Amino acid sequence: MKRKLLPLATGLAAALLLQPLQADEPMTYNIKRLSMETALRIAQATVTACRKEGVQIAVTVVDRGGHAQAVLRDVLAMDITLPLSQKKAHTAMAFNSPTSELEGRFGGAYGVPKLDSLVISAGGIPINIAGNIMGGIGVSGAPSGETDEKCARAGLEAVRTDLEMGGM
Repeated sequence: MKRKLLPLATGLAAALLLQPLQADEPMTYNIKRLSMETALRIAQATVTACRKEGVQIAVTVVDRGGHAQAVLRDVLAMDITLPLSQKKAHTAMAFNSPTSELEGRFGGAYGVPKLDSLVISAGGIPINIAGNIMGGIGVSGAPSGETDEKCARAGLEAVRTDLEMGGM
C-alpha cells in the first residue's frame, strides 16, 4: 500500500510545484532608491537651512532599509546629535510619518516603543515621493524639534522636484 501511495504523493507534489504563477503576481519588484549624490544634496540643504536659523546640527539621511546614506555634523553641533539624527531618520522612515506626529501616538495601553533604533521626538521626516518610501531625514541639534523638522523639510524640498520629475 505504501509503495502505491508514494508515486501518487510525489506526482501531486510535482504538479503543485509546476503550476504557473498567477498572472497578477509579479515575479520581481522594481524598488526606487536614492543615489548617494541625492542623499548628500538633501543633507547639505538641511545644514544650510539650519544655519539660516542660526543653529548648528547633525543630519542623517537613511535609505529605505534605515541605513545611513549621508551624515553631516556642523562644526559646533554636539556629538550626541549624530546618533539622535540617525534614530530620528530611521523612525520617520519606519513609520512613514514625521516623528513630530508620533509623539502622542503611543500613549495609553500601548506605551512607547522600546527599540534602541527609534526616537519619538520631532525632527525626523520620511522621504516619500509619489507614494514610494525612499528613506528618511533626521535632524538634531536645534533648540527645538520643530526647528529640526523645519530644516529637514527644507532639505527634502531642495530635491523634491528633481525626484518627482525623475520618473517616480
